[in-house]
Amino acid sequence: MFKLCVFIPESHLEPVKQALFDAGAGRIGDYDRCCWQVKGQGQFRPLDGSQPFIGQTGQVEQVSEYRVEMVCADEVVDDVISAMRAAHPFEEPAFDLWRLDDRCG
Repeated sequence: MFKLCVFIPESHLEPVKQALFDAGAGRIGDYDRCCWQVKGQGQFRPLDGSQPFIGQTGQVEQVSEYRVEMVCADEVVDDVISAMRAAHPFEEPAFDLWRLDDRCG
């Protein structure tokens, strides 16, 4: 079992979550579409060669984002990461993926 944590701009929150759920993330026992989310502010600066969805090359950008966490079974983790990358508007989505202890699943 894994835990995925991804930062999603507010404008794309629901479509990205839907893609993750459709790929099999967010299932805990007899429940699905499980996640935790909190709104915050992200910051980045696009470098030369980037193609930013928001902002301009060389300028610091701040954007309203959500931190979304959900579990993901081993057998769907590759599909979930692929779905996240396909649905996320950012060229380089910020995310973490942690393997959970067997006692958590």
